[in-house]
Amino acid sequence: MRSIQVSPSLLAADFARLGEEIKAVEPFADMIHLDVMDGHFVPNLTFGPPVVAKLRPWTTLPFDVHLMITPVDPLLEDFANAGADILTVHPEAGPHIYRTLEIIKELGCKAGIALNPGSPIEMIEPLLPIVDLVLIMTVNPGFGGQTFLESQLEKIKRARFLIEKGDRDILLQVDGGVSPQTISLVIEAGADIIVAGSAIFNGEKTNYEKNIQMLRGKND
Repeated sequence: MRSIQVSPSLLAADFARLGEEIKAVEPFADMIHLDVMDGHFVPNLTFGPPVVAKLRPWTTLPFDVHLMITPVDPLLEDFANAGADILTVHPEAGPHIYRTLEIIKELGCKAGIALNPGSPIEMIEPLLPIVDLVLIMTVNPGFGGQTFLESQLEKIKRARFLIEKGDRDILLQVDGGVSPQTISLVIEAGADIIVAGSAIFNGEKTNYEKNIQMLRGKND
C-alpha cells in the first residue's frame, strides 16, 4: 500500500480548546482539516474566517479548509487571508465552479474539489486541469461520526484512474467514517490523504498519537 497523509478533522475536536487540540495532534499529523459549514449547503454550523485566523498561529501545519457553503465565492478571500493553505469547494456551491477554482489559485491557495456521495464522478473531469486536490466524501456531509459508505469506494477508484490518466500531481483525499476498520479499503481504492475526526479525537489526548498511528499502521 502507498504511504498516506493524515489530516485530523477539528469537527470532532473539543471546540472549547481547539488550539490545544491542534497542538496535541501536530507532531503526528500532516495537515489540519477544518470543516466550514453554513447551515444552508449542509445542515450544520461550525465556524468562519475569524476562528480560522485565531487558530492559524497555533501550528505551522497546512490548513486544509473544506468549504461546505454556498454561495462560496464571496468568502474565498476571507478564508485565504485567515490562513488557509488549501481551499476545497463543491461543484454545486456556485454557478461557475471553474472560475471559483481560478480565484482560489489567484489567492495563493491550492484548489480542491469535493464530491458528495450523490455527486457523480463526471463532475470533476473538466476541472482536473486546474485542481490540486480531489476530495471524495464517504458520508453525507454535515455531521461527524457517521458510518462509512462502502458504495463510494468505486468512486475513489475512478477518481484515482482519472488522476493517473492525466499529467498533473493531484492529491486524492477521502473524508467520512474512516477508521482502523475501513482504512485499508480506502487506501486500496487509491487515497493519498485520509481525513479522520472521531477516529483520532477519541478519549484522552494521550490517545491521539496512538489513534493516528493505528491509521498509519494499516498502511505499513
